[in-house]
Amino acid sequence: MSADALLDALDPDQREVALALTGPVCVLAGAGTGKTRAITHRIAYGVRTGTYKPTSVLAVTFTARAAGEMRTRLRELGAVGVQARTFHAAALRQLSYFWPTVVGGAPPRVMEHKAPVVADAANRLGLGVDRVSVRDLSSEIEWAKVSLVTADDYVRAATATGRPAPAGYDHATVARLMTAYEDAKDTRAVIDFEDVLLMLGHMLESRRDVAETVRSQYRHLVVDEYQDVSPAQQYLLDQWLGGRHELCVVGDPSQTIYSFAGATPHHLLTFERHHPGARTVRLVRDYRSTPQVVDLANRLLSRGPGRRAAEGVLELVAQRPAGPPVRFTVYDDDESEAAGVASRVQRLVAAGTPAREIAVLYRTNAQSEAFEQALADAGVGYLVRGGERFFSRKEVRDAIVLLRGAARSAPEGPVGEAARAVLTSAGWTPEPPAA
Repeated sequence: MSADALLDALDPDQREVALALTGPVCVLAGAGTGKTRAITHRIAYGVRTGTYKPTSVLAVTFTARAAGEMRTRLRELGAVGVQARTFHAAALRQLSYFWPTVVGGAPPRVMEHKAPVVADAANRLGLGVDRVSVRDLSSEIEWAKVSLVTADDYVRAATATGRPAPAGYDHATVARLMTAYEDAKDTRAVIDFEDVLLMLGHMLESRRDVAETVRSQYRHLVVDEYQDVSPAQQYLLDQWLGGRHELCVVGDPSQTIYSFAGATPHHLLTFERHHPGARTVRLVRDYRSTPQVVDLANRLLSRGPGRRAAEGVLELVAQRPAGPPVRFTVYDDDESEAAGVASRVQRLVAAGTPAREIAVLYRTNAQSEAFEQALADAGVGYLVRGGERFFSRKEVRDAIVLLRGAARSAPEGPVGEAARAVLTSAGWTPEPPAA
C-alpha cells in the first residue's frame, strides 16, 4: 500500500494517530474504536515514508494473541521487520542474548508455574498448605514482584495499601515465604516470569554498553494496552527508553483488567506529566456496538466512583445502526436465570431470528452446564464456543458410564441413593469445593 492509501483507510481520529510519528504520543482509545488498526497503520506509514527503519521499531503488548495479530497486520501492510512481542517475550529474548556476555554461561530456565516452588518454600518454613493456599500465595508473590515490593518492604506496603494477607496467613509470614521462595528458586537454578523483566531492567540500568546496544537498535517504542502496565513493566520500559521520548502508548483507563496482578492506569493517566509536550489523541468512534449498548456503557462509566473527564473517561460515539433496547432482568437463582434465558432464546427463534445471531455470554465455563441443560429442555440447539461441553468432559463421561452400568443392574431402593453411591465410589462428593 502507498503512504496515501494507508491514510485513506482510516477515519479522521485514526489518521491523526498515524500522522503523529515523532515525539511522545498518547492514544486514548475506547473499546471498539479501531486502536490496533490505528497503531499498525501508524507504524506502516512511518516505514513507508522513511521516518522509521522497520527494525528500529519495538511494539509490545500484553498477550501472545494480540502480539501475533499485530505482526500479521504489519506484514499485510508491508511493515516487515518490525518487532511486535509481549513484554515478557521481548525481555526474555534480550536477556537470553546478553546473559552469556554479562553473566556467563547459559541463562537459567524460566519455570512455567510458581506453585511447586511456592509449596517447597512453604514446607521449608513448616507451613501447612493445600493447593488452594499455594495458588493464593503464588498470586501474592507475583503481585509483590510486579509491584517492585521486596520481602523487606512487603509488610509495610501491604499494610499501607490495605491489602489483606492471603490464605489466612499474616503479612509477616508471607514476607518470610517470599524470602524462602527466592532461596528455593536459587536452589533449583530457575527464575520466574517477573525475574525476566526485573533482571533485564537491572542489566540495562547497570551496564551502559548493553543499554546503548538496545537503545540504538530500538529507537521507536509502541506500548499497547498501556492501562494494564505494572510497575515492573514500566521500570523496564524506562530502561529501554533511557530518557528518550520516542514513545507511543495506547490505552483506556476504563479497561484496566489486571489490577489484581499489580496493573494500574496511573502511568497512562500521568503520561503527559512524565513526557512534557506529549500529543494526546482520542479515539471515540465505536464500530463494535449499537448506539443502545454504547449509550448504556457511557452512562455506567460516567457514574463510576471518582470518574471524571479529567481522568481519561472517554465518551464513545456509536457508528453502527440502531438496535433493540438493552433489557435488564433479575432472577432469584442460577436455575431460574438459565430457564429465563432459554425461554427468551426460544421466543426469538420462533419469531424468525436466526439462531446463529443469538449468543449467551457467561463469566466462567462452569456456568455453561445450567444454560446447556435449559436450552436442551427448551428444544433449542446450541453450540458451545471457547469451552468444552459439560457432558463432553472426561469426568462427566466416566460418571455417565458408571451410572448406565448401575442402571442395567436394576438397583433396589431410591434412585437418588443409588446414583449417589455410584458417584461417591468414583471420587465425587456431595458438596462442591470450598473455593
